[in-house]
Amino acid sequence: MPRLSSMLWQGPLIKLICMAVKNTWRSVALAVTIISAGSLSLASCAQRKHGNQQTAQATYQVPQSWVRINQLGYTPAGIKVAVWVSKSPEKLQGFELVNAETGEVAYKGNAGEAFGAYGPFTESYRLNFSEYSTPGSYFVRTGNTASPVFKIGEDVYKGTADFALRYMRQQRSGINPYLQDSCHTQDGYTMYGPMPDSTLIDVSGGWHDASDYLQYATTSANATYHLLAAYRDFPEVFTDAHEANGLEGANGVADVLDEAQWGLSWLSKMHPREDWLFNQLADDRDHQGMRLPTQDPVDYGMGPGKARPVYFATGEPQGLGKYKNRATGVASTAGKFASAFALASRLYTSKDAALADKYKSKAESAYKLGLAKPGVAQTAPNLAPYFYEEDNWVDDMELGAAALYQLTGDAAYAAQAQKYSLEEKVTPWMGADTARHYQWYPFHNFGHYELAAAADADTKAELMGYYQEGLERVNQKARKNAFYRGIPFIWCSNNLTTSFAIQGYLYRSMTGDQSYAELEQANFDWLFGVNPWGTSMVYGLPAHGDTPTDPHSAFTHLHNYPIDGGLVDGPVYGSIFNNLKGIQLYNPDDYKPFQSDLVVYHDDFGDYSTNEPTMDGTASLIYLLASREYSSREGAQPKK
Repeated sequence: MPRLSSMLWQGPLIKLICMAVKNTWRSVALAVTIISAGSLSLASCAQRKHGNQQTAQATYQVPQSWVRINQLGYTPAGIKVAVWVSKSPEKLQGFELVNAETGEVAYKGNAGEAFGAYGPFTESYRLNFSEYSTPGSYFVRTGNTASPVFKIGEDVYKGTADFALRYMRQQRSGINPYLQDSCHTQDGYTMYGPMPDSTLIDVSGGWHDASDYLQYATTSANATYHLLAAYRDFPEVFTDAHEANGLEGANGVADVLDEAQWGLSWLSKMHPREDWLFNQLADDRDHQGMRLPTQDPVDYGMGPGKARPVYFATGEPQGLGKYKNRATGVASTAGKFASAFALASRLYTSKDAALADKYKSKAESAYKLGLAKPGVAQTAPNLAPYFYEEDNWVDDMELGAAALYQLTGDAAYAAQAQKYSLEEKVTPWMGADTARHYQWYPFHNFGHYELAAAADADTKAELMGYYQEGLERVNQKARKNAFYRGIPFIWCSNNLTTSFAIQGYLYRSMTGDQSYAELEQANFDWLFGVNPWGTSMVYGLPAHGDTPTDPHSAFTHLHNYPIDGGLVDGPVYGSIFNNLKGIQLYNPDDYKPFQSDLVVYHDDFGDYSTNEPTMDGTASLIYLLASREYSSREGAQPKK
């Protein structure tokens, strides 16, 4: 039988294969591999839809090697690396970049250094084709192994940040535009505050934190800041297709700013007076089974589906049930509030003077609360021992002070920000092998960048030196494996990955230093397929790709509603997965060949540790995607 590679993508052969398997990404990837190998008789295709498998089987040889690529594609001027992995000890000498339209070899590259074993693999290589820049559709081939088809083009990231905003709108509490219905409108009743317990106040609105319906001030303020910063830094990439309420229809305001405003409105309710600050709405009594937010029957003591508790930030340990947190202050939350309100005030100065003044006042009062009660305001558990164990707060106060300095020009804020910067130069998880859940949050310190933006040359160099130290700590670990993976596989490892890529971008844009550009790109690539499982970690992005289909979400699990743009938690150490409570896989594991004692990821509703989307991680991803789209535009330069 003649080799079929010369017929690639010409005529009905590939069309027939793709029609037979309904053109799913995994099947197309396998079809390319089959055709490249010239072995149609060895074919086996599988289709997945929301956790259910339909498999057409034939006699086939189990693959032993794979090529992982960024499914979104690569920009012509950008760094372009695929990763080849194998379960056999074979060595590579080179690889080919093949034009998917013509079947012609467009580029030949040297395989370079062998990185050896990683996770389930025995051998691995980084295949770098950065010097090739011609736009088009391609796949990478090494012998009989081929990657899925991907694009090189300036538009590969176009619209991706707007796409991720879909998930933010779907997470809205109060009025939910996706469901076109209301939920949690009676929130909430106070606990731990200076007012009598169970005092009813209006704290409806905001975003649900993940697939449960708890709402945290710390993650919401961080998400709001990222959305505001994305609008400030990359306004050109965002469109106006939705009204302020999230329904379709332009309103003259970029959708990302509408979404940030939704967050600001809720934060204003959580800081209603200069001496009041609330930290959390609802608690883990929420975890009573899957249901849509508009059909939430949980009784927090006020009746099924009625008001939920809102926790006042006291600076002391809290927990209404068996478990309590280890809170020591309020500065971690207050600093986040201050930064979001201060940046909002700057952005609204020319749009709405009264609103800008309101946010300025709230930024200043929140910051004062942080000064009065330094320390961390952790989230409050109830029935289970899990909570957000934030242990740092000076990074939040640094960002709050830097944002207030940019807003007011008051040098006292700059001095305070610089003082805080010295107390935590590097975000502690960077370079570490593990950390507790949200122990070091946010996962990168935006404060260094914001302070540097308004500082003299010496201070700027010092602050960027702190960023460099964090990048280098991760770099020392990352260079030991083909994925350039130096991020610990703890809960929400994808959030850490996103933040690390943002820090790499901020450092590169501020200094012009390209030393960590490939590491930055590797972390971005990881999120979209350059990982052991070959999957994107973002629901529905890209539309033609291998992305999560069975996440831990009531929207998908109960109704097959898409959660477009949601960033899932990401891989965890096998040791973490094996010791979590309530974990159960409900479907055959499509990624079984790629699991290992080191790390696991499951596209399965039952795995809440790796496959649950998060609101704050998605908000950070929106900033990262916006930076990528902006940078890919012809002639665009990194922001400085």
